[in-house]
Amino acid sequence: MVVFCFGPLPDERARVRITTVKPKYAVAEMLQLTSGCAQRAQPFCPVFGKCGGCQVQHLTYAAQLSWKGDLVRNALARIGGLDDVAVRNPIGMSNPRAYRNKMSLVVDRRGGLPRLGFYRQRSHDLVPIAACPIVMPQLNAQIARLNEVLLQPAMADAFAATRHIVARTAKTTEQTVVTFTTEEPSPTLRALAPALMRQLPGVVGITNSYDLSSQNAILGREHVLLHGVSQIEETVAGVRYRVSSGSFFQVNVEIVARIFDFMRQGLDAPRKIVDLYCGAGTFSLLFAKAGCEVLGVEENPQAIAEARENAALNQLGEGARFHVGRVEEAVQRGAAADRLREAQIVFLDPPRKGSDETTLGALAEAAVANIWYLSCDPATLARDLKFLVANGYRIGVVQPFDMFPQTGHVETLVTLYRESTVREHVLAQAFKDAPVPQWPAGEFNETSIHQEYPDFVIRED
Repeated sequence: MVVFCFGPLPDERARVRITTVKPKYAVAEMLQLTSGCAQRAQPFCPVFGKCGGCQVQHLTYAAQLSWKGDLVRNALARIGGLDDVAVRNPIGMSNPRAYRNKMSLVVDRRGGLPRLGFYRQRSHDLVPIAACPIVMPQLNAQIARLNEVLLQPAMADAFAATRHIVARTAKTTEQTVVTFTTEEPSPTLRALAPALMRQLPGVVGITNSYDLSSQNAILGREHVLLHGVSQIEETVAGVRYRVSSGSFFQVNVEIVARIFDFMRQGLDAPRKIVDLYCGAGTFSLLFAKAGCEVLGVEENPQAIAEARENAALNQLGEGARFHVGRVEEAVQRGAAADRLREAQIVFLDPPRKGSDETTLGALAEAAVANIWYLSCDPATLARDLKFLVANGYRIGVVQPFDMFPQTGHVETLVTLYRESTVREHVLAQAFKDAPVPQWPAGEFNETSIHQEYPDFVIRED
């Protein structure tokens, strides 16, 4: 029986206590590590193992990258049946600390004085936090300042109804915006916001988020500016972005730039690209800046509004256009579906649950030549790749990126292409205006071509 236990690493031995037994597995807690391994590292955070933010600080960074590559390989083989696919070594960070540009603090008032912290692993219990070595230095400084302000009698009312404090910062400008999440709009927060901002150096705006979609929601569906400005400005690969605390924007801008540098190899000429699940247009704008003609599709109207504002900020004109709508509906009808049939590349960056058969089926039906799939979950990625391969696509490159060092998460970019489309392109280029011979898909290979055209040479490029 498989036993899941946090703490022990591969090749280590430990004494554990079984806490839960299920029909096919058990869950345990570690009591004592009896033998370690060469890959074990000393965690650099004093609350590692309690706070739920990081899972692998006790693993050396080189070993983390190797392990994440194995996560992708195992998922592709086990779930996708793709055990013959080559997975490249993950691209990591030069310094795998102090990288997160966003943090979400919990405000806990149980047991007397209010406290700030993060949730404990697999629970809603609070782990008080004085600092966090994973967030960028500007955010780390705000933790100490907020802890001080929290205990000031004059500011007590500002935190009375606050459930979460979300802060986002920019690496380029070092600007920070702080959002207080409450169930209802807070007049008290509005009144105290100017004084509060004066005590938070580097903060350029304070906003109030409310109207929660559930009791577990960290941000509400409504946002209102209380003082200052609601957005910060960041620059990635020459593209300027103005984003708010509630925007979907990647938490690691260094890795975003590396992902785009990797994709730039496939943009040697301007392409027509459809960007599905585009969020606030992070990658749409990067594509447009490289000279491509891009249509982004996203169901969140606020995200699309920010994408359009940022397209105007970068003077991209008609190079970046955006459509509001559910992806699975947009790919079947209307302007987005028409653009799909013209697209040379479709880029997907879906949420953790992955895409769906309706969307992926529409891509196959439109015979999109190239699909670039960026995923944050190897399991749903493997499921979706299995569907695409069964519908006429071949996998090109599988490149993991370490978007979230010290955690169990891995980002993976996969390129896919239609075998028939590539065959037709190669033959058209090789034979120019001569009649193109027709071979069944399985017989298009070097041997079959050489039998009919002995002087024809196939190169790997």
